[in-house]
Amino acid sequence: MGQQIAVVEKPSRTPGVVRYEANRNLTGMGHEVFHSAAEAVGPRPAAVLARRLLETGQVRSVHVFGNIITVDIAKGHTAEGLGDVVRGLYQYWFPGMELPTFDDMVPEAATDSGAAVAEGASPAEAEFLRRVPAVLVERSRAARTKWNATH
Repeated sequence: MGQQIAVVEKPSRTPGVVRYEANRNLTGMGHEVFHSAAEAVGPRPAAVLARRLLETGQVRSVHVFGNIITVDIAKGHTAEGLGDVVRGLYQYWFPGMELPTFDDMVPEAATDSGAAVAEGASPAEAEFLRRVPAVLVERSRAARTKWNATH
């Protein structure tokens, strides 16, 4: 799941430098340069990509401008596998991973508060109240009451 980025790897005239052209813009109109993973702070796509590339140990620095990613390869390394890192930037699920269930995603506080509301409810309603956060149940009840009052 997630989106793969179409990437074209292009060699540069400078030895040890590789350029990747992506089918989506990563920075807007600004240049971003990263020399270490510590410099790549935040959730911006350019920072996340730079962090992932630098953490491979194959990269000395990353420059991102728009949809062009320029990678300076560290001495003694090749660009092998770096294109896959760029392609997988927005991919958050890979084959072999176990999909989360609804019960895994519901916080414990929500299930506890739903159980308190479920007293005297039918089994189906109790299950519904156990799975749906109490805030949403109350919001729904308030909207239903408001609608009934005007119609």
